Amino acid sequence: MRVFGVDPGSRRTGYGCIETDGTRHRLVACGAVTPPPGASFPERLMAIHRELGRLLRRHRPDCVAVESVFHAANVRSALTLGQARGVALLAAVEAGYPLVEYAPAEVKLAVVGYGRAEKRQVGEMVRLLLGLVEAPAPNDASDALAVAICHVHSCGGAALAPAAREAAPAAGRRRRAPTSWREYRP
Repeated sequence: MRVFGVDPGSRRTGYGCIETDGTRHRLVACGAVTPPPGASFPERLMAIHRELGRLLRRHRPDCVAVESVFHAANVRSALTLGQARGVALLAAVEAGYPLVEYAPAEVKLAVVGYGRAEKRQVGEMVRLLLGLVEAPAPNDASDALAVAICHVHSCGGAALAPAAREAAPAAGRRRRAPTSWREYRP
């Protein structure tokens, strides 16, 4: 199964794509969509939409997981973030992919085991779960990968493609994926 995660933002939108068999995850791609610095707000939204659409066509995921808006410093920030998030949702729906949404606390709980984890902790768990040498940068990419991992952990084997389910080991031999950094064993 291939999951494409999105961490929306108007200045920088993180993305991350993973492939998984339900127990082992592999990094496919990650990064951040950064519109030109002098671009107007509508131009930034268009750049985010266009680039996410291109990335979705390139990586062809089975589904797209997007972080939902939890809170913002003020109303204007919340509206701006909501509009960037709407553009990300539009790109996924336009491309025809199933869409799921997770609150930031859900993502942190599923990846770190603590709903109020710091960005550094999320990045480190993403690094460990994907077997990377260092945490993905920028933080937006790490957060997007965490959203994708959260989806896999939340739906368990039910969301695996049929071929991946058949290739997975029998339930009695399957090792449960770690739900917190305390349980991680390489």
